Amino acid sequence: MKRMKFSFLMILVVPTILWLLADTLYPEPFTYFAFRKVFIQYSGVLAIILMSIVMILALRPKFIEPYFDGIDKIYKLHKWLGISAFLLGVLHWWFAKGTKWMVGWGWLEKPVKTPSNEVLGTIEAWFKTQKGLSESVGEWAFYIMVILIFIALIKKIPYHWFVKSHKIFALVYIALVYHTIILTKIGYWSEPIGLLLIVMMVFGTIAAFISLFKKIGNSRKSQAKIVDLVEYPKLKILETTLLLDDTWKGHKAGQFAFVTSNKKEGHHPYTIASSWDKNDKKMTFITKALGDHTSRLKDTLKIGMNVEVEGPYGCFDFGDDKKLHIYIGAGIGVTPFIARMNDLEKNPNDKTIHFFHSTSKPDDEFLENLKEDVKNSNVNLHLFVSKIDERLSSEKIKELVPNWQNSSIWYCGPLKFGQSLREDFVSSGLNPEDFHQELFEMR
Repeated sequence: MKRMKFSFLMILVVPTILWLLADTLYPEPFTYFAFRKVFIQYSGVLAIILMSIVMILALRPKFIEPYFDGIDKIYKLHKWLGISAFLLGVLHWWFAKGTKWMVGWGWLEKPVKTPSNEVLGTIEAWFKTQKGLSESVGEWAFYIMVILIFIALIKKIPYHWFVKSHKIFALVYIALVYHTIILTKIGYWSEPIGLLLIVMMVFGTIAAFISLFKKIGNSRKSQAKIVDLVEYPKLKILETTLLLDDTWKGHKAGQFAFVTSNKKEGHHPYTIASSWDKNDKKMTFITKALGDHTSRLKDTLKIGMNVEVEGPYGCFDFGDDKKLHIYIGAGIGVTPFIARMNDLEKNPNDKTIHFFHSTSKPDDEFLENLKEDVKNSNVNLHLFVSKIDERLSSEKIKELVPNWQNSSIWYCGPLKFGQSLREDFVSSGLNPEDFHQELFEMR
């Protein structure tokens, strides 16, 4: 999280510094209209840089995953940058459009323009002819962006609508690149901020076209067939086993993949609940009916159906040198730990592992399978059933694992519960780097 926050800060600070080397937010004489002119430039430049990075991160770049500790954190950064670009866009729009309204309302008096005898070059003259069109393009692109942002943030809107509408961002971005090229102050292009703008817009545009042509993650996609389905009605859980083709290169326990069973619906992210064995090439997903899509899976998925799998992604892979591990799986958050125990059964190690699992609706068959996995992997299970046992808490974990300060903790489950556990353990002396939490939230 520290790296994500640091990166977010640097993405804002570095372009700001470069822009200030080329211009100022304190023009002389300092008047509303003088400030408006420079602020429109600053907000527009910073917003398009943020949007460029948003487009690049949308490609799910694997090479930066280790730095951010997983693509789940990259998606978090993607979301923060998108919201920041939107807020900058609102300010940019208001100073550009709102000022004209305030002049019309009589709140502001527009300064008188002095005629310019400057002879424009060919490029500058052409840019001037494009000004009106680029302003209109930018304005309408902004309005579309507002709608798309609300679709992205309102979680009651079905996920497949979010995925489909999100692709329109690529067109909006390309329109805003045109808007930026035409309306950015000519003098910036010979400054460091101009070079940064060019680089960001080139890579952002490439990313936009990759998105438009549906090529994101193509090199990491494999075909698979459903070979088994097991339903646990009491838990509203469906266990799906796939047989993958030879293009799947394997995965680590704890990672996740995007699965497409219906192209109209689009892909959905699922944590992988099995270790990889290149001899049988099978992969298991455990999904809980939490929304409209997952609730329909038990009716739409059939044995023999072909699906597409993209991945693997994520760094929630239990990879550190600590001899003591504490695993906490709350509810459906048990999934990556099932994969981990499956892996430990095949590849035992000398770590001492305590696995805490809390559930509100126990299913006898599911729990028996879990206990069997625990037994075969030599893991210490601590099971907490709501309304029967006391509530799982950091205090209880500390009581059952006295030397917890020397452990690494791996948590998967509801975000708020994880944040609460993290805060308590860290405030009690745990190194923040030793608390690993999967932020499995894609919007």
